[in-house]
Amino acid sequence: MRKAFDSELVELHNSMLRMGSIVEKQLNSCVQALVDKDEVLAKKVIEKDNIIDDLEKEIEDKCIMLIAKEQPIATDLRIIFTTLKIVTDLERMADHAVDIAKISIRIKNENYVKKLVNIPKMANLVQKMIKEALDAYVDGDKKAAYEVCAIDDEIDALYKEAFKSCIEIMIKDKTTINQLTQFLFVCKYLERIGDHVTNICEWTIYLVTGEHVDMNE
Repeated sequence: MRKAFDSELVELHNSMLRMGSIVEKQLNSCVQALVDKDEVLAKKVIEKDNIIDDLEKEIEDKCIMLIAKEQPIATDLRIIFTTLKIVTDLERMADHAVDIAKISIRIKNENYVKKLVNIPKMANLVQKMIKEALDAYVDGDKKAAYEVCAIDDEIDALYKEAFKSCIEIMIKDKTTINQLTQFLFVCKYLERIGDHVTNICEWTIYLVTGEHVDMNE
């Protein structure tokens, strides 16, 4: 019975990793669509959101089935509980990727008033966070989880830098306000994705130690 249960947990982890991989690719695609003004790619991001929603439901159903069928002990129940929390964060991250894709469609015909520098940098860091956070969770690596959280500080710094730069341009030229506001929304969505990844790290720490920590303070 234990062997079968462990096999179910491995399958659960694999599903979650697949969901995380898709979210990571969605993030890459939505930012690429913004940089390249690629409406076709942006629409693909929006369409693929259904896959993530379906995966979230599939994982939730697996968790409920494991609880009902296997009657897990406290440690196993903690694994299932944290998995449910993590897939919720992944789904919200995917929603932000869709938000960015919609912005890229909204301003696709405009000449960008500034080169996009901080946005791709933020996206690369967030992608790195997603992969390493999920690896830390599956490995039960508390140290790695803390290290991933440190990357979020870099994302916050880039967000502040982008915010300052956009405000300075807006003050000088009010015609740029609409477009730069859209860019700031993108930066905010990326910053929020970083916060959701930090949540995943917090759940990893909880899984390993049983203690709740707040790394978003």
